[in-house]
Amino acid sequence: MQTGIQIAEARRRKNLTQEQLAELMEVTRQTVSRWEAGASYPEMEKIVRLADILEVSCDDLLRPDASSRDQRVSDGGRVSSKQELRLVTRLLVEAKDKPARLNFFDDEEDMDLCGKTCVITDFDGAWARVEYKSGKKIQCKLVPLSSICALTFEKGGQ
Repeated sequence: MQTGIQIAEARRRKNLTQEQLAELMEVTRQTVSRWEAGASYPEMEKIVRLADILEVSCDDLLRPDASSRDQRVSDGGRVSSKQELRLVTRLLVEAKDKPARLNFFDDEEDMDLCGKTCVITDFDGAWARVEYKSGKKIQCKLVPLSSICALTFEKGGQ
């Protein structure tokens, strides 16, 4: 999943939406989404093109920074690597395991979570692991933190 996180972070630094990057790469937005979620990986020639578009090296996309990976330490649910502290603020960490509703930026709206109470169960760099009810089942999803524009806490459970 690290390559996907690297792609997503580089895309956000360039202020591109998944749709804009997909158009530049001549793929679908869903393809970019799968790359960023770690569900699939771009072919090598696409990595080279991604690196050119995002103005990073292929190495940056394929190999996460070893120092930030080694610094990652969990302390009672608190995130402590320098990179993660930039992406996950103290307030967002405090939201962990509390029922809430997430609002998304228009261009990255998540229809599965729209209007539903969910719980952020974990963080990994620029991503949040979110659980929510879909019918009688509890579903789990990775959500890019950059797509969340607001968080409203709920008093009850899911």
